[in-house]
Amino acid sequence: MPADRADLASIDTGADAVGSLRGQFLRWLLIPLVILVAVNAFSVYRNALDAADLAYDRSLLSTARALAERVSIVDGKVVANVPYVALDSFETDTLGRLYYKVTGVNGEFVSGYEDLPGLPNNVPRSDIYPALVHFFHADYQGQAVRIAALHQPVYDDQMRGIALIEVAETVDARRGLSRTILIDTLLRQAALVLAVALLVWVALRFVLHPLAQLKSVVEAREPTDLSGFDVSLVHKEIRPLVSAMNGYMARLQNLINVQKRFIADASHQLRTPLTVLKTQAELALRENDPVAMRQIVQSIATTTDATVHLANRLLTLARIGHGAAEEEMSQLSLREVVRQVCLELALPAVKKQLDLSLDAEQEVLITGHALLLHEMISNLLDNAIRYTPLHGRIALTLSVIDSTPEPYALLVLEDSGPGIAAGEREKVFDPFYRALSASVSNPSGTGLGLSIVRDIVSLHQGQIRLTEGTAAADGKGLRIELLLPL
Repeated sequence: MPADRADLASIDTGADAVGSLRGQFLRWLLIPLVILVAVNAFSVYRNALDAADLAYDRSLLSTARALAERVSIVDGKVVANVPYVALDSFETDTLGRLYYKVTGVNGEFVSGYEDLPGLPNNVPRSDIYPALVHFFHADYQGQAVRIAALHQPVYDDQMRGIALIEVAETVDARRGLSRTILIDTLLRQAALVLAVALLVWVALRFVLHPLAQLKSVVEAREPTDLSGFDVSLVHKEIRPLVSAMNGYMARLQNLINVQKRFIADASHQLRTPLTVLKTQAELALRENDPVAMRQIVQSIATTTDATVHLANRLLTLARIGHGAAEEEMSQLSLREVVRQVCLELALPAVKKQLDLSLDAEQEVLITGHALLLHEMISNLLDNAIRYTPLHGRIALTLSVIDSTPEPYALLVLEDSGPGIAAGEREKVFDPFYRALSASVSNPSGTGLGLSIVRDIVSLHQGQIRLTEGTAAADGKGLRIELLLPL
């Protein structure tokens, strides 16, 4: 299995801290839905109790009214003319147990169950029915009952008053009705939740199908294929992620290209000096004359110095190309870096009797990599010293330019050397390209100096321009302008 496919397999089968998208979606949908169903079931149960109480209370009131019609006053006494057949129907019912009690106008027991609880004082009158009726719950003979207490006016020629007719019913029937309604509701809602879960599961399979297709495309890719993925394969919400992946692969491809270029350049440029070193060493082994051998050893030392210089330049290019320098950037004084370089290269300038000047009165702070900026300025000044003839002039000027949208630092280096032809000013930034004037003045150069400078400037998001010399260099030579953001 290719390395990238093995990595994908390990990611796919390893521990996943994020979890399944399908599982998370179902949990976020079904858990609140189940909670809402539970709340709704409780509400339905309460409503079912109220509906059952309302229906059965109406039945109780009808029974109480039927019984009240049989209550009258005979010889000054309240009597209830309830036949035995009617008593049986009051005492028992197919849906629950029924009890009744008739109380006279003076509170005396008339008929029914004498121990049936009386009407409490704090029970309000029902406003639902056009009658003087009170409904309340009580316990009777170890059973929970619902009682309707109806005040019935009774009168004759000698007496008038209010009799109390109470009809009680066990609550088993109405609670059974409530449970039936609740269970039916729960079953319906459970079926609804299961149907929703199933529909969501099926819908997610279709919705996530483009991601499965993208996974197949990724797994089918060759390790060397870093081209971008087609963003139209996925939904628009996921396209930014795919675009970010494409950008990452583009940067990765650029890094690989830089590595390939470095390997090709290093193998090409190091092959010649190493071959020369080997040849010189073989000559030294065959030479018996001490003077000739010393000359060969001196040549080996010179070739070694040139090879070391070339290797250092190549490593600098590789460091910039890998982007490692970006992690080491900090705020620094560009003026101090320029001064340090001028002090380090002052001796070679003095040996050639060059007029080296620096105009950097203003402090310039930038965010950059100190070592690479030092390397960049050293390359520019070293080239200027190498190619400027005896008694020539080199001038460096550092200033800050206020511009929109942001100010920048401007470093100008001018020399009175041979300059660079206009047609070669862009080519000299290519690795190992050497201008004609440079090849004549310094045949041993590597052609990497300006390439390194260009890469360091790009790393700092700056610009570099090459033009002809100005009056500061007697109208001759080369003018280099470096623009770096503050």
